[in-house]
Amino acid sequence: MALKKMNISKNIILFAGLLFFQSQFSIAQLGIQKKADYYFSQFSYIKAIGEYEKMVEDDRNTQYAHQQLAECYLLIRDFKKSIPHFEAVINDPMLPPDYYFKYGMALYSDGQRKEAEKWLKKYRKFNKNDSRVDRFLKDGNLASIVFNSRQRYDVESVSFNSSESDFGVFIDKDNLYFASSRIDNSNKDVYGWNEEPWLDIYQVKENNPMSVPKKIEGDINTKFHESSITFSTNHKDSTIVYFTRNNYYDKKEGYGSKKEINLKIYRAALIDGEWKVNANLKINSDYFSTGHPTVNKARTRIYYTSDRPGGYGGTDIYYSAIHERGGIIGNPVNLGPKVNTEGNEMFPFLNEEGKLFFSSDGHVGFGQLDVYSTISNQEDEIVDVINLGTPINSSSDDFGYFGHANGIDGYISSNRDGGKGGDDIYKFKFTPSLDLEGYVHDGINNQPLDSVVIKLFDQTTNTFVTQTTTDKNGYYRMPVNRKANYMMEAVRRTHPHKNIFFTTSKVKNSEKIIREDFTLDPILDLKTLANLKKIYFDFNKSDIRPDAALELDKVVKVMTETYPDLIIKLEAHTDPVGSDRYNDALSESRAKSSYEYLIAHGVSKDHIQSYKGYGKRRTINKCTSKQDCTPEELELNRRTEFPIIQIKKGVIVSTAK
Repeated sequence: MALKKMNISKNIILFAGLLFFQSQFSIAQLGIQKKADYYFSQFSYIKAIGEYEKMVEDDRNTQYAHQQLAECYLLIRDFKKSIPHFEAVINDPMLPPDYYFKYGMALYSDGQRKEAEKWLKKYRKFNKNDSRVDRFLKDGNLASIVFNSRQRYDVESVSFNSSESDFGVFIDKDNLYFASSRIDNSNKDVYGWNEEPWLDIYQVKENNPMSVPKKIEGDINTKFHESSITFSTNHKDSTIVYFTRNNYYDKKEGYGSKKEINLKIYRAALIDGEWKVNANLKINSDYFSTGHPTVNKARTRIYYTSDRPGGYGGTDIYYSAIHERGGIIGNPVNLGPKVNTEGNEMFPFLNEEGKLFFSSDGHVGFGQLDVYSTISNQEDEIVDVINLGTPINSSSDDFGYFGHANGIDGYISSNRDGGKGGDDIYKFKFTPSLDLEGYVHDGINNQPLDSVVIKLFDQTTNTFVTQTTTDKNGYYRMPVNRKANYMMEAVRRTHPHKNIFFTTSKVKNSEKIIREDFTLDPILDLKTLANLKKIYFDFNKSDIRPDAALELDKVVKVMTETYPDLIIKLEAHTDPVGSDRYNDALSESRAKSSYEYLIAHGVSKDHIQSYKGYGKRRTINKCTSKQDCTPEELELNRRTEFPIIQIKKGVIVSTAK
């Protein structure tokens, strides 16, 4: 291919550096959170911060806002500002354990190594096999690790790929443009480098599966290579395009001349329905390559790839100012070492919010060329880059990112295994993180249950994933993966555990939260429901002591507030020391004292079916006297019990004595 000097994969050469000048995506009518989430999906973290801060100020979903603010500040490397937002949520029992890791990374990056270690250790209790901490210490790219804490994309091959090379997407209106070396009647010559036909620019209807790719009309396509088309407008707001063509001199067609294999950027205008080439940009040269153009939304800058002298590596990304009249391109400006490395950086693209995406084999990645995005600070200075992770990137060459204005859909190109041709086009969908939320209620009174431990298990691997605890409103929330099968277990001391099975395989990508509610029936044990301690009486007495009154007050609350339809029996028991007559009378007296206390404090007489003293007839161990029992064993028999007859109106509990 024609970019030999750029030293890249033979199948990736002239790719579409892409301008994002599409139909505008209006967000004016969106709510604050939707607007903030949109900016977040567009990698425009500074704008997202402004909206999330409004949520905090207006007390709107502040838990979520603090979580997002912490992550935004972490991504723009403003560690100190991220820490207060982490602190605002880090002790919330419902916080996903992933935030322990992120908080630890923020503290680590801020120099608070000892405190960072504490939270990283806490994180590892939930994720023992997570290697991200080690990768961070090795690679130092915190932004990439934070961004890739969950899989963010789904990727699939497009239907119009051919058995030759297809790559480099740009979309204008409903037309999708790309470069291809596919064989057709007008394209039978082959290029000596890879024995494929020369590249031309094709178009196809993006959302019409029946549309057949065809070459664009006009004189853009020639017998040489063309690709990397990007749309813009001129000073008259007329549509123009920039594209890449390999250089040729005096119409020589042979292979091997330096002038022949370098790239240049050309401009074309639409005249009478056909594209007419009308400019060879002044940033071009016969002695080095310049290609892969993309233009910012304001049409004030053109970005491109070049291996001109003075760069940081093989190929670097540059930009030049575009004169307001549109006909003059300014001097090249190198984007600097945050983007450019000693390797190759190429295929720039600017999204709706002006964030730069590019491909590189010089930054830490998954294989050869990977796709990255830049991160900017409040002054719009590039401070870091994010590797977009798998499956956008693979062990092969991945390049040519194009993103729609919605921040969700787009395209990449790759020569990864399983493709149809040398390079293929893949459509991706950005997948927002998915959270599971719900409420847990009591099955008898329908009141919310706090302190319910919600445990999440992966059914496929039969492994524990994470857990959280319901708040005072019975609410819980935790992160889950898409296309997964789960089992949830709800556990509370006062309620038998319950399992729910569910799948996220059919959850739409547009959904960010799914819901699973629990209803738990209470355990039929009043001691457990009321969290009763031992009810003590003085020796040989039946008076209600102050400590016993505190326990009986718990019974009153359960019977008058928590379960107002509850009906019980009241039973008193003694240890086996003494005569039957003595113990019967003592236990009966104690049962009556307890009964009278409950009635005096609001329990209806109708809700205590009976009270009775059983003396020493129902011991709960083998004790018979002081001689064969310890004091502790004797004490176990001195007890007051509250068998449940009914917990809900009309429902008799069959296990009651």
